[in-house]
Amino acid sequence: MPPTPDIGPVASGAGTLQPIAPNVWAWIGTGTGNAGVVIEDDGITVIDTLLAPSVARALNNEIADRFGLPIKRVIYTSSHLDSVGGSAVFWMAARYGRTQTNVLLDQPAPIDAYKRLAPAFAHDYDTNPRTAEVPFATRPVSHVVDAAAWLSPLVLAVPVSGQQDENLVILVPSAGVMFAGAFLTIGTTPNAWDGDPVTWADTLGELADQATVIVPGYGPIGAPRHVHLLQAYLYACDDASGDPSRIPAGPWDDWTGRDLDAVNVERAVRVAQGDRGVPRTMLERLGMGDD
Repeated sequence: MPPTPDIGPVASGAGTLQPIAPNVWAWIGTGTGNAGVVIEDDGITVIDTLLAPSVARALNNEIADRFGLPIKRVIYTSSHLDSVGGSAVFWMAARYGRTQTNVLLDQPAPIDAYKRLAPAFAHDYDTNPRTAEVPFATRPVSHVVDAAAWLSPLVLAVPVSGQQDENLVILVPSAGVMFAGAFLTIGTTPNAWDGDPVTWADTLGELADQATVIVPGYGPIGAPRHVHLLQAYLYACDDASGDPSRIPAGPWDDWTGRDLDAVNVERAVRVAQGDRGVPRTMLERLGMGDD
C-alpha cells in the first residue's frame, strides 16, 4: 500500500521562500538550513529537505499554497541531517543522491546524534513524520547520481567531493543559479568533520565560475566571492597544522559557529595523516568524547 499522506506539526517561522530567477526559488531557513525549489511543466524539484520533518512541512505547505504542482524530484546534496532530515515529508517524490548518501540512508537513523545536533527539534525524531506509531526514518535514495546528469530540462546535478567523500551541487544553467547545498555556508562556519578540507577547498575553486547566484546550505543568497571566501577559510584550517588559534584573522571573524574551527583543523590534520576517523572534537560535541 502507498504511504499515508504526511501529517504532523509544522514549524512556525522556519524560513521564507524567495524568488531568485524565473521558475527558481530559494527557501532561506532561520537557522534550519536552506532548500531549492525549481518549477517545471511536469512538477517541482526540491533540493535538500531541511533538518527536521516539521520544518520540511512548512516548506511543503508553502509550495502547495503557492504553486499547486506536485513535487516530482527531491535531491540530497549530502547525507547530513540538514539535507535529509525532512525527506519523509516528500514521500511521493523520486529521490536523487550519491552512492555514499544511498549507503548511509540504508542504515538506521542515528536518533541520539540527531537530537544532540538539533535539540530544538528533538521531538521530530521521536516519531515518524506520517504517524506517531513507528520510529522516525529518512527516505532512502531511489536514483543514484554518480556522474553529471540532467535530472530535468532545467536541473543539472554535478557530483563533487570534499564536504563529504561524495556530494552533489545543483545547477540551473539557464538561470545562472547554483544550489550548493551542503557544499557551501555563508556567514557561518562549515563543519568538515567527515570531509576533506583541502579537497573541499580545491573543488570550490572549480565551482566559483559556474553561476552568478549561489544558494548555500546555510546563510543568505550569495555570489561567487562567497565561494572563494569559504575556500580561503578551509585552506587556512589546513595551514593551521592542528592549532585553531593559528587560523589568521579574516572575513570569517564575523561568522557564527567559530567553535567549529577546532573540528575543521583537527579533521585537516587527520586526513593529511591518512586517518579518516571522526575528530575527537566532533565526538565531544555529540556527547561521545569519552567512548
